[in-house]
Amino acid sequence: MTQAFDVVVVGAGMVGAALATGLGHEGLRVAMVDRAPVPGFDPEAAPDIRVSALSVGSERYLRTLGAWQHILEMRATPYQRLAVWDETRHPLGNLMPRTLTEVEFDATALGTSHLGHIVENSVTQQALWKTAEADPMVTVIAGHEVSTLEQTGQAVIVTLDSGKDLEAKLVIGADGAQSRIRDMAGIGVTRNQYGQQAMVISVRYQGPVENITWQGFHPTGPRAFLPLHSAGSDYPGESWGSLVWYDAPEELSRLKALTNEQLMAEIQKAFPSDLPLLTHIDVLASFPIARQHAKHYFANRVVLAGDSAHTINPLAGQGVNLGFQDAQYLQTILKEAKRAGDDLADPKWLDKYEQQRRPANRRMMLTMDLFYHLFSNRIPPVHLLRNLGLGAARALPFARNRVARYAMGIDEEMPAIVRQLTARLPGFNQL
Repeated sequence: MTQAFDVVVVGAGMVGAALATGLGHEGLRVAMVDRAPVPGFDPEAAPDIRVSALSVGSERYLRTLGAWQHILEMRATPYQRLAVWDETRHPLGNLMPRTLTEVEFDATALGTSHLGHIVENSVTQQALWKTAEADPMVTVIAGHEVSTLEQTGQAVIVTLDSGKDLEAKLVIGADGAQSRIRDMAGIGVTRNQYGQQAMVISVRYQGPVENITWQGFHPTGPRAFLPLHSAGSDYPGESWGSLVWYDAPEELSRLKALTNEQLMAEIQKAFPSDLPLLTHIDVLASFPIARQHAKHYFANRVVLAGDSAHTINPLAGQGVNLGFQDAQYLQTILKEAKRAGDDLADPKWLDKYEQQRRPANRRMMLTMDLFYHLFSNRIPPVHLLRNLGLGAARALPFARNRVARYAMGIDEEMPAIVRQLTARLPGFNQL
């Protein structure tokens, strides 16, 4: 027997679950399919190693879906300050000490109570599953994956591994960077692998929960600190945090082979002195990083969102925020198509989605690449240039804060000067 829906969302991670919930709220019949079981949450467990810095804009969207309150009932850590600086050791650095080139963004200066929240991915996902399951227009199909996808003139048939068929007007691929739905739709990608990898480490540290997240840029890659919640009564005076260490794959392999005590000593030596005193390493993992962009965002009755459409260098943790922006705009487009009585897969609507989101995602890709190449070398003129750039950002708070307000999702429009600069960068139209 075939079940009929308006939309089938494949992939119920953060972006897919947000889309399923949002489209259900718009009165569309939605099937949300994911091969994983329903996610759970244990308030006594150590934090998930996968965390994201959710922007104010993402928070605003999650509120409209009814998910934000669920997140707060579990755990989320607000941060009021964000700092970046250059840690490269070079004689030219003596000309401009760190105090002159460190740039700090403060919520108060930006006219907001906070810049964002650090939230475990599993917490955000579970909150969104709760909202999806509570919506009568959404059918959650967990523990199954798509075996085949057949597009016809009037519909698309999705066959699950259980043999069950789902019929819909539109399929949304939100199944991640290795998207099978993207492959089934015949949509290709461009991919650039970076020389570095990223290692993420869950730690406990001495002291109260910090209200700042920071990145120190080294020639081998940045080293970042993200604050998490208090470690509770079992570990009085301690808090949880997440560290990110970018480096060559062979160096990260060496570090992963160390005992926890040896690794802790390496971290305290290699990270800036701003890092609180560590007391425990809980878990760690490393992964390759790449820039990837789908050649098209839709093909016939399949449309992509989130990591299925694009992945970027995770320098500033903007990946999931871009995915939520995709979800929000696609939700708006499909709402308009429904109101107009049009086919949800009408190219005029899906093209409108791509024309809006592709340039925005390209701009963020290029911005992250610019940071990556600017900070990942020891060439003296470039070293001086980036320090001058950080110094200028410190000296021009109005321009700096305008960009920050956009990046944090406080303002919805990117400053015109930034749009113009990124549009002129080589390769903008090829991404």
